[in-house]
Amino acid sequence: MALIIDSHAHLDDPKFDEDRVQIIESLKESGIELVINPGADRPTSEAAFELANLYDNIYAAVGTHPHSADELTDKDLDRYREMAKSERVIAIGEIGLDYYYDNSPRDLQKEAFIKQMKLAEELNLPVVIHTREASGDTYDILESFKDKVYGVMHCYSGSVEMAKRYLDLGYYISLAGPVTFKNSRVAKEVAAAVPIDKLLIETDSPYLSPEPKRGRRNEPKHTLYVAECIAEIRNMDLDELIEVTNENTKRVFNLQ
Repeated sequence: MALIIDSHAHLDDPKFDEDRVQIIESLKESGIELVINPGADRPTSEAAFELANLYDNIYAAVGTHPHSADELTDKDLDRYREMAKSERVIAIGEIGLDYYYDNSPRDLQKEAFIKQMKLAEELNLPVVIHTREASGDTYDILESFKDKVYGVMHCYSGSVEMAKRYLDLGYYISLAGPVTFKNSRVAKEVAAAVPIDKLLIETDSPYLSPEPKRGRRNEPKHTLYVAECIAEIRNMDLDELIEVTNENTKRVFNLQ
């Protein structure tokens, strides 16, 4: 079977503190070719950057998640700009809007999102987008950067109709463990509807473990369950799905 790219995992998360090195060093044996590790704030972006510099099979994205939008400073942006000079940093993210938890005020979320979109435009880098219960405002901001910035709608949880609007802006759609859940009708509809050349797969480790691993810590090797589920939904050969989604990941993140 082809090795899989996990297009979004947080291997810097404390849940991996006890066995991080073991997991990373066994990625290939576990069926994983590469992992893309996004930051969620300055400290986690630094951690992702450090991992990407230590291991050839990890790349980093740097950025501030909407949960921490009220903490974003100009010094953080300068540091992201500095880290992005490295070929180990391949995107700005994860950034966006989260109106489900509202951990930061919505006006500050939008402000931080726009600042980081401008940074991605300046650096000519793709973005990794987090959006939850905020599709309208997320779309409006992405549309304002149309033809200037593109990227990935990570762990996509919206409708088919909204996915088509993001696709029209040039974005890719990435699906994670929730597509495997028994009650995930909409996610399965998205998995069937997204053009195969615009689809990515991920774990969002250590969160959102797929069936049959729900309730346990998620890991990059569990990307296989996501791939198997989508291949079944699309009536595709599993190896073909893996190869195509790998190529999509390399294309969107400019990986050779």
